[in-house]
Amino acid sequence: MEIVHVYQKKRREFGRQCTFSDRRAEIIVDIEPEPSLRDDLIYKNPAEVAVQCSSEFSEHEVNTERVEYADTGMNHTEGGWPKDVDHNEVEQVLRYRKKAEKEEAYQQTILALSEPIEHCIKQNNALDIYSDYFPGKSITAEIEPPTATTINVLRDPQDLKRSANCISWCSDGSNRLAVAYSVLEFQQAPKGLSYDSYIWNLDKPNAPEMALSPSSPLVTLQYNPKDAHVIVGGCYNGQIALFDVRKGSRPIDTTPVEVSHRDPVHGLCYMNSKTGTEFFTTSTDGQIIWWDSRKLATPTEVLNIEVDGKLLGGITADYESTMPTRFMVGTEHGVIINGNRKGKTPADKLSTTYEGHHGPVYDVKRNPFFPKYFMSVGDWTARVWCEDIRESAVLWSKYYPCYMTTASWSYSRPAVAFTGKSDGTLDIWDYLFKQGDPALTVQVGDSPLRCVQSAEGSGLVACGSQDGTVTLLELSSSLVEMQGANEKAAMAALLERETSREKLLASRMRELSLQQRLKSARPAASDGEAAPVEADEDEDPVAAAEKNFWSMVDPDYYEKQAGGTA
Repeated sequence: MEIVHVYQKKRREFGRQCTFSDRRAEIIVDIEPEPSLRDDLIYKNPAEVAVQCSSEFSEHEVNTERVEYADTGMNHTEGGWPKDVDHNEVEQVLRYRKKAEKEEAYQQTILALSEPIEHCIKQNNALDIYSDYFPGKSITAEIEPPTATTINVLRDPQDLKRSANCISWCSDGSNRLAVAYSVLEFQQAPKGLSYDSYIWNLDKPNAPEMALSPSSPLVTLQYNPKDAHVIVGGCYNGQIALFDVRKGSRPIDTTPVEVSHRDPVHGLCYMNSKTGTEFFTTSTDGQIIWWDSRKLATPTEVLNIEVDGKLLGGITADYESTMPTRFMVGTEHGVIINGNRKGKTPADKLSTTYEGHHGPVYDVKRNPFFPKYFMSVGDWTARVWCEDIRESAVLWSKYYPCYMTTASWSYSRPAVAFTGKSDGTLDIWDYLFKQGDPALTVQVGDSPLRCVQSAEGSGLVACGSQDGTVTLLELSSSLVEMQGANEKAAMAALLERETSREKLLASRMRELSLQQRLKSARPAASDGEAAPVEADEDEDPVAAAEKNFWSMVDPDYYEKQAGGTA
């Protein structure tokens, strides 16, 4: 059966008709020979030259010999016996052994071997060859200076510049990370700005692996810790978008506008639950909302961030899975809230507050090794707090000339932390090395850093900038690997020591405040009576607090100082 398909086309669509005709050859260029150059050349007759306009290609074929593999085995049996002796017969073996032991050569051989064997036995008795006398490697000989190397820069594919506001590493440990891009300046978004955020694969960093296309730009996002295919994001218009990378770029579910936040969602954290679908969000509208991704139509719980009669806007949030009922929120008024969801009243849920900074608290992160301690950044400083002390931090940085914008702890070393500043520098802290200054400062770029996130299980750190670039840094082994087997104990001792010092100072300040109130409330002395004199009125409070501190930590401290001076 012949199948014929006819294509039809109008004549005027073919264009102008080509007309070909024969004509005589004509000379276009005629170059006359130059007789003066003939002596410089060698005459060749005949001469053939081939000219081809296209490139020349050659084809080659190579045949290699095929190697054939064969599996073979070998069976080892007892050997060395004479042919007339069957080693499977016990009587023949004993008879031959008695005969060999009576020979003079056998006796001489045994005597010659007895001395080295005795020497080896004595060595085994003096040193246990199966015991590891030097466990671990010498740390002091292998310590290298801390370094951070830029291995890649992920740039926003859009032409209009947007900020990389949030980074989340994939929860399955792969080299994937999701980045939220948006413009947070109020009414400063240019026309034609893209709403897309992207998922990057570090194995193919030239282009994003996938785009996330919500109805409003994403301000924050996070991978589901129990399902690496699910991403939840907080939008600029206050809605929550749920994505499943297996089902495309569009969100599979979105919260209704009437129950969502009224301002951009700045903080989002997954919670520790059996289903792995519960999370909470916070925004500058002064609300903390708990959600279940299986039912985003209605929130699970809504809590207003009201402290001392004032409604505070939330800028950042943090959650530690080992403390299921606790949550942390940093506000735009400089107050850090350590909340407890099991509180009976809203005031009980927000009972613990810390007057952290002079301006907005841009980031709050708990130490993954010591959840009782957390770091906050705001204004011009970074501070490490203890839950037990509300008056002041236990560790803090100096006041920098530029704003501190973001922070993160290391997942491999308890004493290492990262802070970003608005001048584009990343400070890497090693609190066991020194507490007042960072161990390493890296100039990531000229644009302010918006987010820093270290990868769990590797030495990579991702830094998001205001110009939309995400810089990947690879840390040296001294910042990733534990520096000794007792590093965690040393860091715990450091934090406990600083906590004890701050507790003593706080108690002393409370005593002085109480004395001042009692003194101001006491009636003035009469004319005939002299006013009682306080015993410690002229005592320096700082010196007294220091003396009280050393009396509890080291009672012999002042005696040692006096002995060293003498």
